[in-house]
Amino acid sequence: MAADTSFPTVDKCTSIGREQHTVVADMDGTLLRGRSSFPYFALVAFEIGGVLRLLFLLLASPLAGILYYFVSESAGIQVLIFATFAGARVSDIESVAHAVLPKFYSSDLHPVTWSVFSACGQRHVLTANPRIMVKAFLKDFLGADSVLGTEIAIYKGRATGFVREPGILVGKNKADALKKAFGETQPDIGLGDRQTDAPFMSLCKEAYIVPPKPEVKAVTSDKLPKPIIFHDGRLVQKPNPLMALLTILWIPIGFVLACLRMAAGSLLPMPLVYYALWALGVRVTIKGTPPSPVRKSTGKSGVLFICSHRTLLDPIFLSIALGPAVTYSISRLSEIISPIKTVRLSRDRVADAAMIKKLLEEGDLAICPEGTTCREPFLLRFSALFAELTDQLVPVAMVNRMSMFHGTTARGWKGMDPFYFSMNPSPAYEVTFLNKLPMELTCGSGKSSHEVANYIQRLIAATLSYECTSFTRKDKYRALAGNDGNVVDPKPLLKANKVMGC
Repeated sequence: MAADTSFPTVDKCTSIGREQHTVVADMDGTLLRGRSSFPYFALVAFEIGGVLRLLFLLLASPLAGILYYFVSESAGIQVLIFATFAGARVSDIESVAHAVLPKFYSSDLHPVTWSVFSACGQRHVLTANPRIMVKAFLKDFLGADSVLGTEIAIYKGRATGFVREPGILVGKNKADALKKAFGETQPDIGLGDRQTDAPFMSLCKEAYIVPPKPEVKAVTSDKLPKPIIFHDGRLVQKPNPLMALLTILWIPIGFVLACLRMAAGSLLPMPLVYYALWALGVRVTIKGTPPSPVRKSTGKSGVLFICSHRTLLDPIFLSIALGPAVTYSISRLSEIISPIKTVRLSRDRVADAAMIKKLLEEGDLAICPEGTTCREPFLLRFSALFAELTDQLVPVAMVNRMSMFHGTTARGWKGMDPFYFSMNPSPAYEVTFLNKLPMELTCGSGKSSHEVANYIQRLIAATLSYECTSFTRKDKYRALAGNDGNVVDPKPLLKANKVMGC
C-alpha cells in the first residue's frame, strides 16, 4: 500500500522536549525499515516446523501477496498467519519470539522513527502483526509500554491459524483498538507508513508518515537501546522469499555435504583431515605457533590450552591445528565424531580439578572456560578453575564463519549442531595460538586464579576484537531457554579416567 501524503514526513518531527509526550507507532515500515513481515513469519515457521513448514509458508505467499495488494491487507496477513501458526504450540511460538526474532528485528530499526519513538516518555506500538510475535522485542528491547496487535486464536495450547475478534488490526480496526486503549485521551504523536494507518493517525494530536526509503541505513548495533548478546535460531540471514527458497533447495544438498565433511573429520588420519576438508569447501586458517607436545615419558605436566568457545566442533578444528589432544565436550554426538579423546566437566569443582590434573599428567589438554558458546562478538566470563591447576597456559582464540545456518543452539537438540555448521556452503574456522603465559602472570607467582582468568579473557578478546562480559552459561540459558543449562544424566558418572559424554 502507498504512503499517505496528507501527513508530514517523520523527519519533520522534532524529538526534543518529548519526555512527557505519548507516541503510538506502527511497526513494519515505521519502526522497522522493511515494509514486509514475511521474513519474520518465515523465521517462526522454520523454527517451529522446520523446512516443511517453511515450504508451506513459501507456497502460500503468492496467494497472500495477491490478497494483500488486490483485495485487502487483512486477508493477505491472515494467510501468512495460518500458514505459519496453524497447529503450532503456543509455547514454541513464544520461545521463538523471545529468543530468535529480537536479533533480526533490531537489525532493521529505522533511525529517524527510533529517534522520535525513544524520545517520548510513553511509548506504544499498534501493529497488524500477531502480538505474540512482537511483544518480547518491543517491550524488552525497545521499552514499549504497551503493544496492541492481532491476537491469534488458541485451542488447547495450540494456535488454530485464525485470529480472534476484532480480526487483523488494519485500517478501522487499528483506530478502534487505539480508542479502546486510550479512551478519550488523545496521544501526542502518531507514526505510520501507509494509507491504512491514516484512521489511527488522525486520532493523534500530531501525525507523521514514514516514507519508503530503502536506502536508509538501520540503527547501528552500538546505538541499539539494548545490545543483543544472546540469541538463538538456526538461520543466519533474514529469510526473504528468495532466501527462503534457496534455503529449502540447499538443505538436501547441504545434508549430504555435511555427512561427507563429518566423515572426513572423524575417519581420516589427522594429517589428511585439513586437505580433505579444504577439498569439501571448509576453510581452516591457523595463526601463531603452538608449543611442541609434551611427551608423557619426560614426566612434565602437559600444556593447558585455554580456548574461546564457538561450537561443539571446536575439538576437531583445534586438533587439526594442534594434533591429537584432549578437550571437553557437552554432546554425545560430538564425542562420536571427534577424532580426539573427549571428556565432560561434571561441574563439581573438586571432581573436575582432579580429572584435569590427571589428564595433564598424560599430555596436553584443551578447555573452554566460558562453559558455553556465544554467537556475538562477546566473551563470557571465564571460570577460574583452570588457573589453579597449572602454570603451563597457552591462550587460543577461536572464531568461525557461517553464511546460512548457525552451528549452535540453546533451545533445540544440540546433537544437530555439527550437522548445521557443516551444512553451510563454505564454513570457516580460524585458530590463533597466542604466546604462552609468562610465569609472572600465573598463580605460581602469586596471582589469584581470577586475575589469571580475567587476563586471558581480555587477551583473547583483544585478539578477536571482542568485548568481555561477566555473563555466564546460566545467564545464556535463562535468557534463551528458561533454564540454567544443566543436563540431567540418569546414568552414574564413569570414573575420571574414562571418556565421558552427556
